[in-house]
Order: sequence, then C-alpha cells, then structure tokens
Amino acid sequence: MTGVVLAVLAGATGLLLVPGPVWTTYRIVPPPPTRARSREPRWLGKKKPVDDPFAAAASYDLFAVCLRSGLPVATSAKVVSRSAPPALAQILAHASDLLSLGADPLQAWSVSADADQSAATLAAVARRSARAGSSPVRGLEELADSRRGEAQDQAAAAAERAGVAISGPLGLCFLPAFVCLGIVPVVMGLAGKVFGGGLL
Repeated sequence: MTGVVLAVLAGATGLLLVPGPVWTTYRIVPPPPTRARSREPRWLGKKKPVDDPFAAAASYDLFAVCLRSGLPVATSAKVVSRSAPPALAQILAHASDLLSLGADPLQAWSVSADADQSAATLAAVARRSARAGSSPVRGLEELADSRRGEAQDQAAAAAERAGVAISGPLGLCFLPAFVCLGIVPVVMGLAGKVFGGGLL
C-alpha cells in the first residue's frame, strides 16, 4: 500500500513539474468598416507570422521555370507574386511594377533592412544576376534547394529538442513509480521474510 501511495505522489509531482505548452493565439476579426478595407490578418501573439519555407522554395522554382520558358523578368515576377507567400509576393510585385516602368534592376530589387529572409535573398540573387548580366535561373534553383535544406534541418533539430525535453518529465514520472511499485515491494517482502524468519 505504501508503494502505491508513493507512486501516486511521484506521478503527481512529475505532472506538476512538466512545463506548460506555449500557445500563440490567433483570432480572425472582421475588417474595419471603411471603404479601403485592410486585407492583412490581425495577429494576437508575441511572434510575427513568418512565411512557410517550402512555399518560398516553390516560389523560387516557379520563378526559375517562368524565366527558363522565355518570359521577361517583370512578367515572371508578376506571375509568381500571385501564389507566393505574403512577404515574397510583396517584393515580387514591387519589382515587377518598377521593371515594367523601365526602372534600373538594382533599384527595382532593393529591399529594406528589416525585410523577410526569403525576400531579401531573392532580391540579392536578382541584383547579382542583373549586375553580371546573366540569367538568375541557376541562382534561383540553388536558392530553392538551400531553402528546403534549411527547413528540413530546422525540423530535424526541433524534433531532437522535443525528444530531449520529453525525457525529463518521463523520468520524473516513471522512474519514481518504477522504484515504488517494482523495487520497494520486493525489498519489503524480502526484508519481512528475513527479519520474520529469525535469520538475523
């Protein structure tokens, strides 16, 4: 009976020591009642939403396919901006508009210092190819492969961190229960036989 009580106490202690989940809360709210409606989502939470790295890689691939098929850079950027993630779509649409007006490619592909990583790397590849006078297809394909590899590495690292984080609560819950239910009754039974049998 003592072993069961100790096991219950150890399990309850382990559950109390398990860290709670960190939730980011999202809420969909209706747009403001004005003529110029904002279509940007409103987020409640500490972290700013980031683009899906696989969607960004797919946009790089689509951009490369459009350029390889013979479309101009401005038209390709406009086509890709329709299906790209928000941060990437913004830089693609901006560059497409400026290039259609005849702006310098280095100016058209300029981004702010706080731009998203996917948009900044795309703009860097486009500026480099414009400066060299070459097609950015090869750079876009390498960028897509690199982006997918980074996302897979981050996912594997997160899975490994989760495995390490789970081992602590499991140890706190199951090891005391194993000791109380598996070892203590055996030791108490042997001790009762030894002391009760008059061997000592």
